Amino acid sequence: MGIDTHEVLEAAATKWNFLNFKPGLVGEHCIGVDPYYLAQKAQEVGYNPEIILAGRRMNDSMGKHVSTELIKLMMRRNMKVVECQVLILGFTFKENCPASRNKGVIDIYEELKSFDIKIVIYDPLGNAYKVLSEYGLDILLLMPEPKFSKYSAVFFAVSHKAIENLIFEKSEGLIVYDVKGVIPKHKVDARL
Repeated sequence: MGIDTHEVLEAAATKWNFLNFKPGLVGEHCIGVDPYYLAQKAQEVGYNPEIILAGRRMNDSMGKHVSTELIKLMMRRNMKVVECQVLILGFTFKENCPASRNKGVIDIYEELKSFDIKIVIYDPLGNAYKVLSEYGLDILLLMPEPKFSKYSAVFFAVSHKAIENLIFEKSEGLIVYDVKGVIPKHKVDARL
């Protein structure tokens, strides 16, 4: 609809009892897995938990959704998609947390890989050994001053303080997708 989610949240936050939940990718158990336990139990007792399952379908599709949106942006700009380089900032399941069980970012990775895109993942809090053993991926833990200009696109996937503090200047032609809404709106091409 062309409505900016973060502007809607800012307006809603003027209400005294508003709970400020922001869009993003989900992982771990509490949102990613536990609702299925509740849904199964509900079905066992004869209740169809439509809202719970609809929420899970929506969350499960987010990684593919943001990847597809990035590919569309690249195509609209006549950018070469195959073998371009994309930087994903963040891999862990939530900000400032080292746990790497995040279905959302791995879904982004797998969808972009299906287009033969070369992907670099940077996460200063990630456990490189766990990510390699669980997903077969190498992640960079150190990136003192990333050269954003060498990438076709950058995904701000997890808003660790260390990632928010990177000196980010948008270069000509670089597509920036801000999943968490941490970069000023005028510096991004798309966000949830």
